[in-house]
Amino acid sequence: MSENITRERLEQLQEKCRADKSCRVAMNAVTENGLWAAAKNGEAQRNTRHSFSVNLKQGAITDQKQSGRCWLFAALNTFRFEVMKKLNLETFELSQNYMLFYDKLEKANYFLESILDTLDEPTDGRLISWLLGVPMNDGGQWDMLCNLVRKYGVVPKYAMPESKASSGTREMNSALTVKLREDACRLRGAYAQGAAREELAGQKDAMMEDIYRILCICLGEPPKTFDLEAENKEGEFIRDTDLSPVAFYEKYIGLNLEDYISLINAPTADKPYHRSYSVKFLGNVKEGRPVRYLNLEIEELKKAAIAQLKDGSPVWFGCDVGKYSSREGGIMDPDLYRLDELLDVNFGLNKAERLEYGESLMTHAMVFLGVNLDEEGKPNRWRVENSWGEKAGEKGYYVMSDRWFDEFMYQIVVHKKYLPEAFVAEYEAEPTMLEPWDPMGSLA
Repeated sequence: MSENITRERLEQLQEKCRADKSCRVAMNAVTENGLWAAAKNGEAQRNTRHSFSVNLKQGAITDQKQSGRCWLFAALNTFRFEVMKKLNLETFELSQNYMLFYDKLEKANYFLESILDTLDEPTDGRLISWLLGVPMNDGGQWDMLCNLVRKYGVVPKYAMPESKASSGTREMNSALTVKLREDACRLRGAYAQGAAREELAGQKDAMMEDIYRILCICLGEPPKTFDLEAENKEGEFIRDTDLSPVAFYEKYIGLNLEDYISLINAPTADKPYHRSYSVKFLGNVKEGRPVRYLNLEIEELKKAAIAQLKDGSPVWFGCDVGKYSSREGGIMDPDLYRLDELLDVNFGLNKAERLEYGESLMTHAMVFLGVNLDEEGKPNRWRVENSWGEKAGEKGYYVMSDRWFDEFMYQIVVHKKYLPEAFVAEYEAEPTMLEPWDPMGSLA
């Protein structure tokens, strides 16, 4: 067998394809309509309905626009649910821009501190290359959100509305990335020339002044206090004046974030179930709690999510949204596109293999607002609140089949009261530290 594609072998391949009627039919369909349109399975669309036996009511759909703030939108959508319930509001929205400002500020500090912690690492080594790869992006994790809320609280959207840069973050992130890479270069260069740690810390503080200035110019200055004003469903006007962001969270949301646990499903051999995991160099608030997960079987994630939904609370989750999902109709189902049938090619990687070989990882965070349970109490589809505006999905909502949950769901966050005590103890045990580039270190 030749290691090259010979002319004779090429002719064999051409003749085989030309002689295959299904190949010719598929070629005509794809060249005319595109690969995914030609592979779309109408039966899957008909079988995946937007009706649910457990269904929570939410406010108007939100829109993250041209930004990667899904994890913030999803978390704030779970928080506003509490505000609306307490104040009997038709809808309400919290400021994603406010959270973005402080996340960027804290991420910049976390990055520069990571550079100071790795001064003896070679610049062309894997760790420094990883740190410099994306020093500033929009993504995040649930624990990172908790750190921001504890330190900075939250505010209504009108107290710090969207800016051009918050709705389209690419240009701002580019400027911050250039600056942070330059700062890393300067810090490592000064260390190589013999600068003491105290001197480097002083240089870092000056660098943070530049970051704060950039953020104020791009996003606006965050408020220290504000007035809560809203009208409830009965037409009654509500006013609460001179609130700090932390006081607003405590009074009108009040969730004890220490009680919420991140559960993941990573069925790879290097991550045994019923153990806790954390990720090196993953975080935003330097003094905050580190990211931590408990790895469980997928059915345990389902049980916990169903219990919280039945009790009237939404569920934050992270998944690989780009796999077998459609904005048109908002369907997420492994059978939605039958590429295997269209191309007559087997796609056989399982979930663990997809994680190990870079074919899948968590890319997006959303919120479960409902689930449909069959006559035996088993889930067959899930109601998903997205943050891509009303034009995506069914007026902003998606429906996820239970089989899609099995294959492309990676994380949910639930209150610990919905878990057995043994699971809580496993989560609280000393975590196994994962490398920064582990797929479970991905950001939604």
